[in-house]
Amino acid sequence: MAHVPNATPQSSDNTNDQIQAGLPLWIDFFDDLQNVRGRSQNTVMAYRRDLELYIKFKEGRQRLIEFYEFMKKEGLSPRSQARIISSLRTYFKFCETKGMKSDELRELRPPKIKASLPKVLTQEEFEKLFKAAEVHDPAKHLRNQATLLFLYGSGCRVTEMINLNLNDFSPTEKWVKVLGKGQKERLIPMTEALYTVLERYISTARSSILSNSDDNNSLFLNDRGHRPSRIDIWRWLAAWSAKAGFKEPVHPHRFRHGCATALLEGGADLRSIQMLLGHSSIQTTQIYTSVTTNALAKEVEDHHPLSKMESNIGKKDKEIGI
Repeated sequence: MAHVPNATPQSSDNTNDQIQAGLPLWIDFFDDLQNVRGRSQNTVMAYRRDLELYIKFKEGRQRLIEFYEFMKKEGLSPRSQARIISSLRTYFKFCETKGMKSDELRELRPPKIKASLPKVLTQEEFEKLFKAAEVHDPAKHLRNQATLLFLYGSGCRVTEMINLNLNDFSPTEKWVKVLGKGQKERLIPMTEALYTVLERYISTARSSILSNSDDNNSLFLNDRGHRPSRIDIWRWLAAWSAKAGFKEPVHPHRFRHGCATALLEGGADLRSIQMLLGHSSIQTTQIYTSVTTNALAKEVEDHHPLSKMESNIGKKDKEIGI
């Protein structure tokens, strides 16, 4: 069985015994998550935190129905509660495939939550960020431009972007090979603007940033010349957001939402957007139709002549006693 990094605490035998007693297939489950299902380390650790919370709850020997109140006392939002329930159900489903009956699988149900529409990055906001990312160092200036254009132009997740290597970029075909969730590969075509800046960055700027002491094959580089971390990207976006005058930092995922929404509004079909983003289900992609429908409703309200008649109609109704 392959080792699952950080999936089981190594510091205390008592802690290990406690986990095994509360969730007996702990190691097998995390081995399956990482090595069979191909989940990322971030996802694996999120499952671990969710399952450890359940172990904490079980220490009090409460009835299962009390778990919901327990989560509320822990200060968890309905969305976080739903995620934890989903993690637990995934674990108990795994247990049943191994021949263990799990009553929790039938009793645990996620709370109902109101679906929130994704917050997109607008073209105007992107242009402000692009301007704010300007620096005097020519190499880092190109790196910043390439980073922003890639996030907005490809719709990639941050983890997918920072894991890219030089050989994932095809300058002749003008696409980038991305490794997404579940270790699934997809090819992302580039616009001419993105290709031009990315090619210039690679050919003229990347070597100036690359650390001399480290043979780094990473496509993007941080200021130290190494593969950037998620924290690096968030730190850059926070600095550029502040410089652009935004009230709060732009979250990396807004680029992904912005890319999808812009394509849909421009006439791209849902299947193409699904392939670009790497969604396993078309239902996930369909949420962007709600975003564009809301935008359309606002445009109609702002510009259709009937909307201007509303106040006059109300006034006339009062005059004739309706």
